[in-house]
Amino acid sequence: METQRKFRMHDGKIGSAITVQIVPKASQNEIEEVLNDGTVKIRLTSVNAGEAANALLIELLSTVLRVAKSQIEIVAGEKQKDKLITIANTDPSEVQERIITHLA
Repeated sequence: METQRKFRMHDGKIGSAITVQIVPKASQNEIEEVLNDGTVKIRLTSVNAGEAANALLIELLSTVLRVAKSQIEIVAGEKQKDKLITIANTDPSEVQERIITHLA
C-alpha cells in the first residue's frame, strides 16, 4: 500500500525567499553573516532550533526587514537548524539590501 506524502500548500503571495541557518544558545539574537551560498546565518538565544527559535527568528527578521511578522513564514525546516523563509509582498533585492545594511 502506498503511503501519501505530506506537504503544505502555500497561498502563492508574491514575495521573497531566503534560507537561514540557526545557531542556538547564543548570547543575543543577531544576524551573524551571509554565507557564500547566500544562506543567512543567524544566532539565537533559544536552546534548540524548534518552536522557541522560530518565534525569535520571526521577531528578528520582522525588525531587520521592517515588515509585519504576519508576512514572514517558515515554509521548510521548522524543527531544523536550516530553514526556508518566505517574506510576503517584498522584493528580493529589498530583502538583500536590508540584511546587508543591518550587517554593516
